[in-house]
Amino acid sequence: MSSKPKYSVILPTYNERTNLPVLVWLLQRMFSENSLDWEVIIVDDASPDGTLQIAQQLQNLYSAGRIVLKPRSGKLGLGTAYVHGLKYVTGDFVIIMDADFSHHPKFLPQMIEKQKEGDFDIVTGTRYASSGGVYGWDLKRKMISRGANLFADTVLRPGVSDLTGSFRLYKREVLENVISSTKSKGYSFQMELMVRAKGMGYRVAEVPISFVDRVYGESKLGQDEIVEYVKGVLNLWLSV
Repeated sequence: MSSKPKYSVILPTYNERTNLPVLVWLLQRMFSENSLDWEVIIVDDASPDGTLQIAQQLQNLYSAGRIVLKPRSGKLGLGTAYVHGLKYVTGDFVIIMDADFSHHPKFLPQMIEKQKEGDFDIVTGTRYASSGGVYGWDLKRKMISRGANLFADTVLRPGVSDLTGSFRLYKREVLENVISSTKSKGYSFQMELMVRAKGMGYRVAEVPISFVDRVYGESKLGQDEIVEYVKGVLNLWLSV
């Protein structure tokens, strides 16, 4: 590893043309203010709203070395988007986060510092410990999220407070190792990544974050994703 580590952000996108420019600006500002080397890998799944065209403009603005575009031909699932993006990572650490402003880049310096403190393999943002929280969700959505975490924690006992969270910092080689054994593709993908990582003996730290529901666009969580998550938990219970 070089003396100055590089951080690679994988951003799967689908209909995020409004959010993407501001998010990328906040990311580059955060990395610049902390004197960190960085790249953002955008995996767009043929968004009909023109997200890819916006991403191309961002690449022209920040350079192809900073903004890497690896679009796909259709909506192929969140898990496979991370697998696809990981192929093009050149950094020592990989950050995965949502492109809809649910995850604010302001928490990344804390996550990076936490990783350095204990040389952790994974640092995950948590909504459900210490000062973490969720804002903008109605009671039903909060109950679904809490229930999903409680169900998985009861069945799998992973020792992590926010299994369904998708704001994480991985050592690159750790993510490559864990993701190669992960079978889920959708909503249960993040949960399986963490459970398998803990099962492999990787060290995980948590940083409290504030999760804010998307300001622009529509949520992509539906009943099919919830059913898939429950199946994923039970399959993991049988296999891990």
